[in-house]
Amino acid sequence: MQTEHAVHVGDARDPPLAADAVDLVVTSPPYPMIEMWDDLFCELDPTVRDALDAGDGDRAFDLMHDAMDPVWAELSRVLAPGGIACINVGDATRTVEEFALYPNGAELATRLRAHGFTQLPGIRWRKPTNSGTKFMGSGMLPPNAYPTLEHEQILVFRNGGPRRLEPKADDRYEAAYFWEERNEWFSDLWTFTGTSQRLSEQARERSAAYPLELPLRLVRMFSTYGDTVFDPFWGTGTTTLAAMVAGRNSVGTELDTGLVEAFADRLADLPERTRERATDRLARHATFAAENDTNYEAEHYDFGVVTAQERRIRLYAVDGVTSQGAPDSRVAATAPDGGTDTEPPATRRWSCEHTPVEF
Repeated sequence: MQTEHAVHVGDARDPPLAADAVDLVVTSPPYPMIEMWDDLFCELDPTVRDALDAGDGDRAFDLMHDAMDPVWAELSRVLAPGGIACINVGDATRTVEEFALYPNGAELATRLRAHGFTQLPGIRWRKPTNSGTKFMGSGMLPPNAYPTLEHEQILVFRNGGPRRLEPKADDRYEAAYFWEERNEWFSDLWTFTGTSQRLSEQARERSAAYPLELPLRLVRMFSTYGDTVFDPFWGTGTTTLAAMVAGRNSVGTELDTGLVEAFADRLADLPERTRERATDRLARHATFAAENDTNYEAEHYDFGVVTAQERRIRLYAVDGVTSQGAPDSRVAATAPDGGTDTEPPATRRWSCEHTPVEF
């Protein structure tokens, strides 16, 4: 199996993608009203700085979301009918004139629904933290302390009605998840322990990367082998890395060339790491199957499974990663008239060869 991956250095509001080009979106946008993103929003719309300087937090909040709104409009174009969009976002707390919560999750939900998306049940996940501080405000004295925001949200949307797939297709049935994984992954509350992101200090300072396990779960939950995953706010490439691990294609857009160039560091030992991950996943299920009743035998592995839909599960590992040379100077895209056009952003591409994992 071979997968293809590309990241376009350019604006997420104008991705060089054809209509219905992707099957799943997994992304984490800049969070409005989080100070590390102020400069970006002010570059997109200088009136954001005016609102902040005037102490008008509500107006700054609205303007920041306005600046991102064209991205959501583009998602409705490039995401295939029935495709799923998973958007990881955190609410913000900030003192502009006074301390307040800025509900990014609620605002994004309103805007995505306005663009025609159907909102589905979402997920809250607890961020790893080493801090013992569980409050903000006046210490031990009531009433002016505030809870700490320790969770972020994964908003889940569908583009139209349920996706229609070919019955009994290998790509879908081999990409099934185990019964016990379904029970864990489709809970609405996730907890992740801290994991190494293999990021340089410079990349950490210029991004808000989430743990690999988060997009990896979402990719496995909402796509099949052969699908293409899109991340309009590519950042350090965690969604692309998850797609590589999971055996899906991917595409992204990213403004910061430095982050794109740093991605090569995250590919070190990827074949070994993906094989280890797949073997660990199979071993966990083998232990589960040995301790619980199963009804069927897996076709590719020597263990039982609970449901008939799991019988054809087959895991793959990356066998090799090939960089497709120097960045392209121009990217083919679909023009409004249905013909082809070219877009100026540079593009980096990688190809991954995947082989089945034995167990």
